[in-house]
Amino acid sequence: MASKGKVISCRAAVAYGPGQPLVVEQVQVDPPQKMEVRIKILFTSICHTDLSAWKGESEAQRAYPRILGHEASGVVESVGEGVIDMKEGDQVVAIFNGECGERIYCKSSKKTNLCGKFRVNPFKSVMESDGKCRFRNKDGIPIYHFLNTSTFTEYTVVDSACLVKIDSHASLDKMTLLSCGVSTGLGAAWNTADVQTGETVAVFGLGAVGLAVVEGARTRGASKIIGVDINPEKRIKGEAIGITDFINPKEIDVPVHEGWGMAIVLGIHPTPKLLSLHPMELFDGRRIVASVFGDFKGKSQLPFLAEQCMAGVVKLDEFITHRLPFEKINEAFQLLLDGKSLRCLLHLS
Repeated sequence: MASKGKVISCRAAVAYGPGQPLVVEQVQVDPPQKMEVRIKILFTSICHTDLSAWKGESEAQRAYPRILGHEASGVVESVGEGVIDMKEGDQVVAIFNGECGERIYCKSSKKTNLCGKFRVNPFKSVMESDGKCRFRNKDGIPIYHFLNTSTFTEYTVVDSACLVKIDSHASLDKMTLLSCGVSTGLGAAWNTADVQTGETVAVFGLGAVGLAVVEGARTRGASKIIGVDINPEKRIKGEAIGITDFINPKEIDVPVHEGWGMAIVLGIHPTPKLLSLHPMELFDGRRIVASVFGDFKGKSQLPFLAEQCMAGVVKLDEFITHRLPFEKINEAFQLLLDGKSLRCLLHLS
């Protein structure tokens, strides 16, 4: 491409402070360095992690100015030295929880997908290779990165460990959802819980991640999928995806404590919220675990998930509730704040 090795000027939505509207402006994007890739983003979407960072709900997420966003798909514009698993023009999906494939975590046969070098890290705001930013605004001020990806921009630079090459025939708009929400929920059902045919699954919170758990449980043949949410409107979408029963906790008087099984914690939980739990509650066949990115190893396992989506085994259409042009990104944030969208897909091309 003609832009290879050059600084690119493009549009980006920049966060200058917690809760402030994102500013769509021209930024400068440097060429990729060693083991980095510069991509042209075609689609990006907003998830609650972006919302939490935008609100400034933790000190770790208050580096400004910053380009947020971590769900996106696009094509490779250029690659840096040492990148051999992708080339210019390849279709790719960005992942916030990378996989270097070299260190002990990535090589471990145990069920972990937390790469020692490129795992999800909200404190990280610069590139791994040199500790610098690849973005600058019109005044030359560095703009910080977010969750290894920074996708609210027409071009971004990411470490190759945080980018997954997918089939050239895949629909990139739908593949965007695999960057975070759908993979996290679906993987919780497939990998973490390992749901089997005929089992019962209860999902607390029917947002995009929760409904992705429902989709994962459905594809695994769960006989009973209980959706739990305080918003009665979530029932309709839940039933469209696969819940068999719906419970609104505000409409029942007695809490349910009976039963056994595994509880899986997903998503971002703002400090200082804590779990109130007596240890003896676990001594009755109960377990509680957490799952990051659905326990998927991104680079090595996500291509299979993409194939399942292309084959129609996993259905993604119900998750995209809105589509807007990139310049209306603040409207997309408001839709999520108001609980009106699962995923609002932003078009950058």
